[in-house]
Amino acid sequence: MQLDFSGTFARSDLLLAGAVLTVELAAAAMALGFAIAMCCAGLQLYHPRSVGRLVTVYVEAIRNTPFLVQIFVIYYGLPSLGLRLSPITASILGLSIYVGAYATEILRAGIESIGHGQIEAAQALGLRRFAILRHVIVVPALAAIYPALTSQFVLLLLATSIVSAISTPELTGAANDIQGMTFRSLEAYLVVAAAYLVISGGFRLVFAALGRVLFPFQLRRA
Repeated sequence: MQLDFSGTFARSDLLLAGAVLTVELAAAAMALGFAIAMCCAGLQLYHPRSVGRLVTVYVEAIRNTPFLVQIFVIYYGLPSLGLRLSPITASILGLSIYVGAYATEILRAGIESIGHGQIEAAQALGLRRFAILRHVIVVPALAAIYPALTSQFVLLLLATSIVSAISTPELTGAANDIQGMTFRSLEAYLVVAAAYLVISGGFRLVFAALGRVLFPFQLRRA
């Protein structure tokens, strides 16, 4: 058997469009998922125990069921309730709910890592409330969870491949279309695998450089 990538490369426009959509899906879902996580982590830490238990149910339900099943419930199940979503909208919604559950635990752990004694020491030094919030709580907490959040983004970016199952034309969806046109499945998926490696590796380098700029002291100390 000889590998022939000519048919795959001839349709590089589909691959490029799929790669762009992959990044857009991951970015949109991460932003919405982080917003979900902030709300849920706040409810777990600062609201009555009964509310926190509802958040725990959400987190455990998402983390202990396959993402493919979750996206099928959203895309194929919601229309039976009268809510029909486009593949891209369903993909963003599903990815946001999915990453929100994981980011909730990351945020909660980051906030809990700030010792109450540090806050009391800042108050004893006469720091104002905003200064305490910024320098004693927010910045150290973000520095603590930054590596985990960036890794979660990369995992989310790779998880976008699953939404090809509902005909979302991201990178894997583009590979599905190309192999259907060329009947060269191995070549199409090898190219897409290489594309995922390049994209995820590129984001890891960017996040590492950004972390050194945003949290130079905290990350160096860690």
